[in-house]
Amino acid sequence: MINRVILIVLDSVGVGAMPDAHLYGDEGSNTLLNIYRTLDGFKLENLEEFGLSHIEGLQEIRYNDVSPKGAYGRIAELSPGKDTTTGHWEIAGIVLEQAFPTYPNGFPKEVMDAFTSITGKGYIGNKAASGTVIIEELGEQHMKTGKVIVYTSADSVFQIAAHEDIVPLETLYSICEQAREILQGKHAVGRVIARPFIGTPGDFKRTSNRKDFSLKPLEKTMLDYISESDMEVVAIGKIEDIFVGQGITKSIHTKNNADGIQATLDAISENNKGLIFTNLVDFDMHFGHRNDVDGYGKALEYFDQKLPDIVEALKPDDLLIMTADHGCDPTTSSTDHSREYVPLLIFNPRIKPKDLSTLKGFNVISKTILDFLGIPNEIGNTSLRPLLTEDSNRESL
Repeated sequence: MINRVILIVLDSVGVGAMPDAHLYGDEGSNTLLNIYRTLDGFKLENLEEFGLSHIEGLQEIRYNDVSPKGAYGRIAELSPGKDTTTGHWEIAGIVLEQAFPTYPNGFPKEVMDAFTSITGKGYIGNKAASGTVIIEELGEQHMKTGKVIVYTSADSVFQIAAHEDIVPLETLYSICEQAREILQGKHAVGRVIARPFIGTPGDFKRTSNRKDFSLKPLEKTMLDYISESDMEVVAIGKIEDIFVGQGITKSIHTKNNADGIQATLDAISENNKGLIFTNLVDFDMHFGHRNDVDGYGKALEYFDQKLPDIVEALKPDDLLIMTADHGCDPTTSSTDHSREYVPLLIFNPRIKPKDLSTLKGFNVISKTILDFLGIPNEIGNTSLRPLLTEDSNRESL
C-alpha cells in the first residue's frame, strides 16, 4: 500500500518542443537534450537509471543498456501557456481553457494608474525584459528616485523589483499584495512577483527573498483532496506561493535547490502520510532565464548526485515521482519559458518498470497520486496505477 507520495518538480526541465510550440516561438526547444548536446561529458547517471534516457525523444543520450528501475514517459500539457502557475495547477488537477493574460508591450494605462493610486508608489520600466537586465538598466534610477521597477516577460507575470535598502522587504511585499488585488478579472495575471535585489550600480544581485503572489486556484486540487482526507500536504519551495496556501498543511520555504533537497530529505524522515510536494527552482530562475547552460548542467548534476540519498530515505510505502512544469531551454536565444513536454519518472521497488510513452495532461499525475492514496476525486484524467501495478502484488500497492 502507498501511504505517501514524494512529488519533485524539476522546475523548467523540459524534454522537447510540443507540436504547438511554434505558436509560442519555441520551435526546436528541448531543455534537457540540448544541454546534453552542448556540454562535453555531461551525464545524469542516476536519472538515466530511472528511465530518463528511455523517454521518447531522448534516446540519443543513452550511454548504456541498463534496464530502467522505474516507470518513465513524457507528458503533453493540455492547458494553453507555458508558465509556472499553469504547469503546477495542471499537475494538481486544474486544466485551464484560456491562458492567463500576457503583456509583451507592458501593462495598460488603466492598470498602472490604479497601481500608482493604490500603492502610492511611482514606477519605472513597465515593459517585457529579463530581470537581471532591467535591474542593471534601471537600478540606479530606482535608487535615486525611489520608484519601483515594474516589468513582465513572455509569461503571465507582473514583477516588481526594488533594492532592499530603498524599499524594505515588508513594504515590497505589501505593494505586491496591493498589485495582486488590482490584477483581477481580465487582467488576472498568474503571478505578481516581488524581486528584491542588493548591491551597487554595475554590481546588482537579486536575493533569495523573492516572493510570489499567485491567483487562488480556480477549482479544487489534489492538495485539497489530500488535506481534507486528514493526510498531510508538505509544501517545499515556492509551492505554498503557487497555491496561495490552499490545501497545504505545512510549508517550508527554501533558498536554493540544495536547501530544497535537504528539506525534502527531512520531510521524508518524518512519519507522515499524504504528499510531500517540492519545487526546485534554481534550474529555471538562475540558469534557464539567464541562458546559463553550464550552470544549468551543474545544477542538474547536483540533483542527480543527491538522488540516491532521496531513494535511500524512502520508506517501503513511499512513491517517488519526478517531473517538471514547463521548459526553459538555456541554449536558445530566448530567455523565457519554452512550450515543452515534461518528463515523468515514477519509482517504488514494487512497481513495474514501464514505458509510459507520451501521456496527455499533467493532471495524470494528480489522478495517479490520489488513486494510490485511495482518495476518491473528480479530477478528469486516467490513473496510471493499474499500469504500474500490472503483474505485481496489487494488494501491496
